[in-house]
Amino acid sequence: MNDFSHLRHKPPTPLAEQRPLVVACAPLRSNINLSRIVRAAGCCGVTKVIACGAAKVVSRIARDGAEQVELDVHRTLAPVLRELRQQSYTLVALEQTTHSQSLFDHRFERRSVLVVGNERTGLTEEELRLVDQAVEIPVYGLPYSHNVATATAMAMYEYCRQFPAG
Repeated sequence: MNDFSHLRHKPPTPLAEQRPLVVACAPLRSNINLSRIVRAAGCCGVTKVIACGAAKVVSRIARDGAEQVELDVHRTLAPVLRELRQQSYTLVALEQTTHSQSLFDHRFERRSVLVVGNERTGLTEEELRLVDQAVEIPVYGLPYSHNVATATAMAMYEYCRQFPAG
């Protein structure tokens, strides 16, 4: 018989180096979704989230992520994406498009930006023109897509799976 002793809140696994993944969000309708993204970023060791519009983190939802993750707020997303491209990041849209690749098959570059769209409207045509790649998460029932915070957490987790040491 196995001994699966219960350990509540196991300490985080230290990273060999800081993760070079940035999450960049279009203006979201819900600060709850943004707060959940910040919480998941903290759990993944992602230290920077860029948000646009009237973004505010709800600390009781983001929990320790609110203190561990830098939130950089901008008015609009397109200029931010242009700047990140100049800093040699690969821009990866988390979006269902005609030519998006399944997240299961995607190989992230270490220095990537996960670009997340609005809950209802996704990314604009201008924002999509600025990204290097688009990935989507397959769905097997309705609705047609995951909640933005859930999808972002899944994509960050896949990045972490590919680069477990940081």
